[in-house]
Amino acid sequence: MSKNYIFSSESVGEGHPDKVCDTISDAVLDACLGQDKLSRVACETYAKCNLVVVGGEITTKAKLDFNEIAREAIRGIGYTHEDDVFHADKVLILNAITTQSQDIAQGVDARKAKGKDGAEQGAGDQGLMFGYATNETPELMPAPIMYAHQLGRALTRIRKSGKVKWLRPDAKSQVSVKYVNDQPVAITNVVISTQHTADVEHKTIKEFCIEEVIKKTLPRHLLTKDTEFLINPTGRFVTGGPQGDTGLTGRKIIVDSYGGMGRHGGGAFSGKDPSKVDRSAAYMGRYVAKNIVASGLASSAEIQFAYAIGHPKPVSVCVNTFGTAVVSDEELERAVNEVFSFKPAAIIEQLDLLRVTYSKTTNYGHFGKEEPGITWERRDKVEALRKAVSRSVSPVSATTLKKAAALVNPRLPANSVRPQVSV
Repeated sequence: MSKNYIFSSESVGEGHPDKVCDTISDAVLDACLGQDKLSRVACETYAKCNLVVVGGEITTKAKLDFNEIAREAIRGIGYTHEDDVFHADKVLILNAITTQSQDIAQGVDARKAKGKDGAEQGAGDQGLMFGYATNETPELMPAPIMYAHQLGRALTRIRKSGKVKWLRPDAKSQVSVKYVNDQPVAITNVVISTQHTADVEHKTIKEFCIEEVIKKTLPRHLLTKDTEFLINPTGRFVTGGPQGDTGLTGRKIIVDSYGGMGRHGGGAFSGKDPSKVDRSAAYMGRYVAKNIVASGLASSAEIQFAYAIGHPKPVSVCVNTFGTAVVSDEELERAVNEVFSFKPAAIIEQLDLLRVTYSKTTNYGHFGKEEPGITWERRDKVEALRKAVSRSVSPVSATTLKKAAALVNPRLPANSVRPQVSV
């Protein structure tokens, strides 16, 4: 990629049909883990018009009313208006849940089984997962996706406050950021599409979104006279949610991760318990990449793991810092493997993933939320990584490492850009 470019990322609101399904699936997961921490959950939800199908594979000792869990999730989103075709109290819910396959279970379980190499807990599936971090925002996330999420949160906060009566749950946002020398310098375009009641004028929606949402949410210094605002560009957005489009769990994987700035292995997160490496290893990847960047060892970092089903260790671990590291990627990779363990059971233990409230992760990204319980956003391995690197680098690199440690600021200002670290 050129050093000068425009990069766009999107986010979606809680009422988007795919996010409705993610919300139901994570609500089911939380309910299962709330009663039985050893639950195996792979919950998938489908929604269209007034129909919801909750399916997947769940093995649990929990005694639950899955239909009521789904209705409560829909109610929490805000589909409770009398004119809603998709209404929390009126939708038809079909249950298509079975137990986990015994063939998969024996690979995941920490016990010996015929044909299995050992007794350790293995990965629930094969696949590859990525983690990413960059220091262009305080959260160490890419700017376009963070700004898109912030717009979505602002819309939802205002809607749920009841102050703007014409707002409805379905919404999307998109932000395009101009980079010069790999640094964000301006926002070139902002798109907001929000569902609304039939009686509100487009002019009112446009003025509200620009003045009350965009200008009060995005960094002022990045909004210029040339920034283009596209608000409900079709002119009308009354029919929304599962009435307007079909919803399915796991279809917003780029919204859930890094907005396309970091790569994605293809596995969805919502509805899956932490024995599924699609979710747990992706969280681990974020944890590792964030600590690399927070330590000052690189200004951007991406890590990839790959697993084989039933196998207790990753088949590969790869670190890429895009030329921004103060030491070689090979040295960083050695340090990472020294500080962290990537076995599925170890990931669950290190991040305390059996105690997470997964519904906190469902909307506005699984990464960049620095709040209690989101353990993969901690910066607690910074010193351990620096020490691990310092033990293996040459004297010249060690001097550079000290300089990097002096430069790092774990809470960059909102208008910060990535420093260019030269070795």
